[in-house]
Amino acid sequence: MCVMLASGVATSQTTVNNNQTNANGMFADQTAQLNVVEDVSLLATAAPNTYSGSASNADIDLISNQTNTGAADAHGELDLTGSAGTTTIATSAIGNAGAVTVTGATISGVIVQTNQGAASAKSQVEAEDADTGDITETTLAAGNSHALTLVNGSAGARISQYNDADVAADGGAVVKYLSGTAIVAGTAAGNNIDLTGVNQSAARVVTDQYNPAANVTATQFANYGNSYMTTTAATASGNNLNAANDGTLLDVTTNQANAAYVRAQAVETSYDFGGAQATAYGVGNSVLAINTNGPGLVLDNVQLNTGGGVEVIASFEGNSGYDAGASATAVGNAVSGYVCNQCSGSMSVNNTQSNYSDVSARSTVTVGGAGRSVVGVSTATGNTATFSVTN
Repeated sequence: MCVMLASGVATSQTTVNNNQTNANGMFADQTAQLNVVEDVSLLATAAPNTYSGSASNADIDLISNQTNTGAADAHGELDLTGSAGTTTIATSAIGNAGAVTVTGATISGVIVQTNQGAASAKSQVEAEDADTGDITETTLAAGNSHALTLVNGSAGARISQYNDADVAADGGAVVKYLSGTAIVAGTAAGNNIDLTGVNQSAARVVTDQYNPAANVTATQFANYGNSYMTTTAATASGNNLNAANDGTLLDVTTNQANAAYVRAQAVETSYDFGGAQATAYGVGNSVLAINTNGPGLVLDNVQLNTGGGVEVIASFEGNSGYDAGASATAVGNAVSGYVCNQCSGSMSVNNTQSNYSDVSARSTVTVGGAGRSVVGVSTATGNTATFSVTN
């Protein structure tokens, strides 16, 4: 289901009342079996409820309610037996998705997303006897996701998200010979909000994110015989909010509660390698609030992480090559705030973080023969907070 918001002239006022309910499963499958191809691009998207809108010089009053109980399942796969140049695979499964862009205007909104249908995204490159150039493979799964973009605009909005279903982003690649660069990355989130303001925008938002689901997992496996430059990355979060503004004021009030087991795992092997990196990041609740060219940041943050725990694993194994690394970061609750000092910046922060679940991180790097550099990092933190006013 999809709805597009209208736009109008400078003096107009647009009122939108969006109500979407889905109870059926949505399945997207994109599979290609090829021998020799120069470039290949695969896109698979499953989204039971989705709406997008834009308005230029037209103020908007928006009320949006999205409810989904059906599964979202997306699968993208390339089976290659010969050779390929550039390969791009993008797979996404989102229960409720929304996006609004406002230019030169003001949006007042109440946005509610409720998801109780499992979201599963899977991507795979099967080329165990093939040669490839560059590979870009992205796998995205979310229960609820909403984006709000301001261009010389302003916003006053309340966004509430509730996810009570498993979310999984699984991907990988098996390649005999990689002559280019490979990025195999997966992201899973129970709830996700992105707020972006540019060209002297201002925003005041209140967000509530609750994720009582059982599991949120991102798992990526990549195996190469011979590879040049490779990155395998997995990111999993129960609740995530990214708010970045360039303008007079960013005022954010957040309330996040996660009870899901969160797991991120990135595993890579390459017998001969140039540069290889496995990176995994898992967090129960995450908030990032930045006002880059504006003087003011107000942040009131409450985070509660309970339930199954946060587990993060990153590993690389190879025989011989140049540079190899693995990084694993696990956090119960994370918040960061930044404001511009050269703009006479000021920051007001109230922060409360409570973690009641196990947090573990493990990274391993194994090189059986010769290597130039090997770096392994693992970090596990219950609560972390960073606030800075800098140039």
